[in-house]
Amino acid sequence: MIARARAPLRLGLAGGGTDVSPYCDRFGGHVMNVTIDRYAYASVTAAGDSRACFEALDFGGIDHHACGGTVGLDGPLKLARGVYARVCRDYLDGRQPALHVRSYSDAPPGSGLGSSSTMVVALVQAFVEYFSLPLGEYEVAHLAYDIERRELGLAGGKQDQYAAAFGGFNFMEFYEGNRVIVNPLRVKDWIRAELEASLVLYFTGLSRASADIIDQQSRNVAESNPESIEAMHRLKQEAIAMKECVLKGDLLRLESTMQAGWQAKKQTAQSISNPLIERIERIAFSNGARAAKVSGAGGGGFMMFLARPEDTLRLRRALAVEGGSLLDFHFTQRGAMSWRVS
Repeated sequence: MIARARAPLRLGLAGGGTDVSPYCDRFGGHVMNVTIDRYAYASVTAAGDSRACFEALDFGGIDHHACGGTVGLDGPLKLARGVYARVCRDYLDGRQPALHVRSYSDAPPGSGLGSSSTMVVALVQAFVEYFSLPLGEYEVAHLAYDIERRELGLAGGKQDQYAAAFGGFNFMEFYEGNRVIVNPLRVKDWIRAELEASLVLYFTGLSRASADIIDQQSRNVAESNPESIEAMHRLKQEAIAMKECVLKGDLLRLESTMQAGWQAKKQTAQSISNPLIERIERIAFSNGARAAKVSGAGGGGFMMFLARPEDTLRLRRALAVEGGSLLDFHFTQRGAMSWRVS
C-alpha cells in the first residue's frame, strides 16, 4: 500500500510577517492569503530492507536511516527526517518502521510561496494517511509548524502551514501561546475570476534564504525598534482591509491596499527589497501594473502584480524578457489531501 498526499502552495496577499514571534505574541498578527494549484507532494510506503529511505525526487537527493538508532535531523532531507522522527516518537511508541518516503515540489525553496512549510504539511499528511492518525487540519498544521520551527530550528512564521492544511482564501489570526484562528472566506465566483485575471506572478530567478530576513524582523521587534513595529502594525491593518476588499469585490481599493502593504513591509527589514526587485517593479508599473509586492519574506522569489485584465498581456510580455519566468496558476479551495493506492 502506498499513501500519497499533496498540499497547495500559497500567495501571501497581506499581513505576512505579523505571524512571526515575538510580534504575534505581543500584539497579535493578522494575515490574508490564498492557495494556488501548485503543490508539494509526498508518499509513504514500506521499504524492502531494515532501513528508512528518504528521497527528494525533484533534486535527486536520497538518504537512509538505520531503524532503531537516533534519527539525525540535518542534511538536505531534514524535513522528511524530522517528520519521520516525530511521528515515530509521538504516534508509534518509538517504533521505527522501514519506510520509503518520497517527496517533490512544484516550486523551488526560496520561492516565496511557502514551499518548505508546505512540504512539511504534505509529509505529515502522508504519514497521517499511512498510519490512519486522527489529525484534522489544525492538528496537521500545528504539528508541521512544531517540527519545522522548534525541532528543526528553521526560522519563520505560522501562516504557511495553516494555508497548506486548510486551502482557499483565509484570514488568519495569530496570538500568544501558538493560538491560531483560521477564518475561511466565502469569496464570490466573479471576484475569484476577476482577481485571477488581474494577478501576474513573476519568478525573479533569485531564490533567497528567508531566515535572515525573518531574524532581522524578529530582532527589530524584540529590540522595540519603533519604525519596524509601526510598519508591522500597518501590515496587520492592511490584512484586515484586504479581507474586506476581497469579500466585497472592491478591486480598486484592493490595489491600493496591496501597494500600501508592500511599502510597509519594506520598512520591517533592510533586505526585503533590492535593486533587482526595484527594477522589475519599475518595469511592471511602466507596463500596466497598478500594485506590486513580493510573496513571502522578500529578497527574491516570486513577485505579484495587479493589473487590469486587459493590461496583463502587455505586462507579461514586458516581464518575459527580463530573465525570470512567469507562472500560470488558478486559485484552489482545497487544502492538504491524502489517499491510498493498493
